[in-house]
Amino acid sequence: MKELKTFGWYAARVSPALPKEAFQPVPSRLIGGLAFLTVVVASIVAISLFQLPWFLNIILALVIGFSFSSMGFLGHEILHGTVVRTPWLRNFLGAVFFWPLCTGPRLWRKWHNIEHHVHTQDEIKDPDAWPTVNKATQNFIVRAVYKLPLSVRSLFGFFFLAIQFSLHSSNMFKLYIKEFTGKNRAAVVMQLVLPWASWIGLLLLIGPVKWFFAFLLPLLIANMIVMGYISTNHRLNPLVDVNDPLANCLTVTVPKWVDVLHFNFSYHTEHHLFPAMNPKYYPLVKEEILKQWPERYHQMSLPRALITLYKTPRVYHEKNELFDPHGNAAYQTLGNGLNPKEIQYRKL
Repeated sequence: MKELKTFGWYAARVSPALPKEAFQPVPSRLIGGLAFLTVVVASIVAISLFQLPWFLNIILALVIGFSFSSMGFLGHEILHGTVVRTPWLRNFLGAVFFWPLCTGPRLWRKWHNIEHHVHTQDEIKDPDAWPTVNKATQNFIVRAVYKLPLSVRSLFGFFFLAIQFSLHSSNMFKLYIKEFTGKNRAAVVMQLVLPWASWIGLLLLIGPVKWFFAFLLPLLIANMIVMGYISTNHRLNPLVDVNDPLANCLTVTVPKWVDVLHFNFSYHTEHHLFPAMNPKYYPLVKEEILKQWPERYHQMSLPRALITLYKTPRVYHEKNELFDPHGNAAYQTLGNGLNPKEIQYRKL
């Protein structure tokens, strides 16, 4: 692995090449959020009030699910302060756009902004990092799962993406709630309870069949889309002792229209380099990184990244390798020999 640098080291060398407006919030991003919110409300009302044929309900569920995920991407950038800076408005808008995913703004800022961004790919401190094999196999469930062949685990892993964001969010609540005190703890609890209460209230109002199409199926779809990105952000990269975004992050490429609808969420290395910059300007950051450190930068298409995830295990051996206990084999990570077009491994 090349010598690691901090994100501040990179930022100091990229910032002078960027326009001043790149460091300002972009409130106009809310226009796209309002469009998705309108689509969600209109679609849920249509499912709730009319006896639609099943195929129309499925189409509307797909539309709602796609909109849920885009609202989550916008909520993510809002809570980084890149859309509005006023704290109460930032938190309110973050709550609105994370409402479908039932994740509160105070918990998200603690879990994602503070812990994940500051300690990215630190085995101990990053709540999103996958563990080393020694730590993972202390759990009897993990030991049982890793007795299965890699292909079987990968298949189940991809189905698991449909609930993984929701499940991980619940785990983060249990992990961090004790660190909030007094009114802050009450606020975190309410920000978890209120979204779920509203969706359960909708269930009681319209019944389980319509609720399945109006919320449950869209939530599963949104989980799949969101986790399709999140699962590629770092899971092919090594664990690191220095928070180097060019070593511990992967940017994926998608069609331009997808970037527009997903608020440039694909630019993940750029996001870790400038988390307080609106993603609107990440293409400029990428251009500058490729000028200065093309050999360090990791990018691949989203389909290729997902295929590579499927072909590799998810626990670490010696930080720079991914380990498959079932086959007793080690796979390289990005920056350490991983070739997505020809996955290779060595027996241990």
